[in-house]
Amino acid sequence: MRRRAGLVLLAFAVFFAALSPLLRWYAFPRLAKVPPNQYQEVVLEASPATLLDYTTLKAKEVEKVTIVQTLKGNVEESEKIERSAGRDVVVWDALSYIEGPDGETVSAIPERYIFDAHTQAPVNATGEMVDGDPVRREGIEFKWPFLTERRDYAYFDAQTRTTAPIHYRGTRTFRGLEVYYFEQTVPWTKVPLPKKMPVEGITPEQIARTGMTRWYTTQRMFWVDPVTGAPVNGEEIHREELRDARKMGMSEDTVTAFSGHVKMREDYIEDTVELVKSQRVLVLLLTSYLPWGFLGLGAGLLALALWLEARTRPPRGPTTA
Repeated sequence: MRRRAGLVLLAFAVFFAALSPLLRWYAFPRLAKVPPNQYQEVVLEASPATLLDYTTLKAKEVEKVTIVQTLKGNVEESEKIERSAGRDVVVWDALSYIEGPDGETVSAIPERYIFDAHTQAPVNATGEMVDGDPVRREGIEFKWPFLTERRDYAYFDAQTRTTAPIHYRGTRTFRGLEVYYFEQTVPWTKVPLPKKMPVEGITPEQIARTGMTRWYTTQRMFWVDPVTGAPVNGEEIHREELRDARKMGMSEDTVTAFSGHVKMREDYIEDTVELVKSQRVLVLLLTSYLPWGFLGLGAGLLALALWLEARTRPPRGPTTA
């Protein structure tokens, strides 16, 4: 009976030892994915901020500028792209809506971001765009990969439609979580005028014909949970200017269109941190807790099987001359 029990324990030891790498290297890439129907809303504020008053054509300080950023999963489009891409794809229809202190629209810039559901690498497909302009992304945007590494990543900037490194600046503690801090500075760059202008009846094409141009620079900062790859906080020191502005009747040749330190609103930080804390447990189950637990269980069962085997052997009798 002991020998039979030892063989059963040995079989279970082999099973759990084999299950350990299967969970980490086979199940994890297939189970840890961004859901295609995800919906997320984040509110950011710059308080105070400098904003162009289009009635006087002068920049003035205002109490607050609000930015509402929504990410909505487009399941129908993701299924279409998956059929040709041969992998799980997520399509996010994003919108960055900016309003001034009076609730009036400053700008509204839509995006379509297409990416691999597990790696978060961009998937270039028809429909990928920023503010109606077709783009071909390289690098991540909005979210880092699962199991984020301590290194720089290529990050896509929607304003310039270009990709540049976002630099890893160290490990920090944020609201009880160990996070990786990333930072990127985009130098002054000429960028397109938004399709939706804050003044009714004026189009970007009309402004472009005058020779006036829009320029932008920002320093963006992200605190990223390395397990899920989700940013738990984000900030930008953001500046926009209109140059050659005298051509539009302004008193100065360079006018600030928007300037401010943009931060996530406190209630959205709290909700994001709580959501990430719950989701990171699921990722850790597949990458750490269960693989190492099964490996330890397999080693324990193997030791117990060997101990039972040793006890079933009859004692060796005395040798005769």
